[in-house]
Amino acid sequence: MTSTQTPLRVAIVIGSTRDGRLAPTVGTWFTTQARTHAPTTHFDVIDLADLALPDTHPAWGHEPTPEQAELAARVAAADAFVIVTPEYNRSFPAHLKHFIDLHMKEWKAKPVGFVSYGGVAGGLRAVEQLRLVFAELHCTTVRDGVSFHRATADLFAEDGPAHDPQGAAGAAKVLLDQLDWWAHALRTARAARPYA
Repeated sequence: MTSTQTPLRVAIVIGSTRDGRLAPTVGTWFTTQARTHAPTTHFDVIDLADLALPDTHPAWGHEPTPEQAELAARVAAADAFVIVTPEYNRSFPAHLKHFIDLHMKEWKAKPVGFVSYGGVAGGLRAVEQLRLVFAELHCTTVRDGVSFHRATADLFAEDGPAHDPQGAAGAAKVLLDQLDWWAHALRTARAARPYA
């Protein structure tokens, strides 16, 4: 198979670890949308609450733990990423920043999309800061995202594909289409000429 025929691998990162968090609910909603819209894409959900993140990175002169090596392999295998993040005090969670910082070369020359939630701003201030972080890591962030304003669990309470909180399914489709284009383009480019 050529790089354009091989199914894409997209990691969906659930970025909150707080008790009572809404992140898994938002992440499940988006993952359902993604699997419906892109049935041939492999989606790997990385929930940071399920991980015991180390304090160190191998690049800092430390031997990786088996768990860290496995997590780094999952990040490296992804052709693209979607970050599901709340907004805490006009920014994103510290645990998410630590996860991002534990990986360096694994992020490079790959696209990143965002699904955010929060109060009146819908998590968009967290996304704006994340765009700066990922630019430093040589990532391309896609323009359009999904944001849920004044988000609560009740927003996602109804079951079934017809339920579309805040008309977000259309935004999810736009995000996924952009991510698909960038993921294929950058994977082909990395194969032809490794990113230095």
